[in-house]
Amino acid sequence: MKVVLLERVENLGAIGDVVSVKDGFARNFLLPRDKARRATSANLKAFEVERAAIEARNEKNKAEAQKVADKIDGQTYVMIRQAGETGQLYGSVAGRDVAEAVQAEGGKVERSQVVLNTAIKTLGVHEVLVRLHAEVTATVKINVARSADEAERQARGEDVIKSAYDQDRAEAMEAAQDMIAGGAGQQEGLGSEA
Repeated sequence: MKVVLLERVENLGAIGDVVSVKDGFARNFLLPRDKARRATSANLKAFEVERAAIEARNEKNKAEAQKVADKIDGQTYVMIRQAGETGQLYGSVAGRDVAEAVQAEGGKVERSQVVLNTAIKTLGVHEVLVRLHAEVTATVKINVARSADEAERQARGEDVIKSAYDQDRAEAMEAAQDMIAGGAGQQEGLGSEA
């Protein structure tokens, strides 16, 4: 189906471009969201008449999105989740969770604007892209931790999983040294039996 774009659509074109797309994409996404119109001669004439208004509306939406992007870009949001000893989450952090965290801090972000190809399934600080407009994006950091203390340590750059592993290893080495120093594992009079 041929459509004329009413706003810039990523990987498709800019305002006023006449592009050919699959029927389902046009019917289910572009047309209902007023991102395009069918490329009929009547719609093309109407588009040319309304072009200035459409471009002005797009600039207004872009400016509003830029205000939100300036507010949230580079911000860090802490999410407390349960996780195993290796840092694997019991569950995951999805786009909806990211949008809710940003909204809780006063940002205006919808779930559909969060670009998260795969859900976050490990502890740590993760960068997430938020596409507020076709031409405006922001990057937020999601600090996934088991506790507020752990979140603070991660924010300082500490790898809490490696730290816990190193601490456990040091304690095991110390316990082994104590056992050796105390004579554990040695049997007295081993050679006296005959």
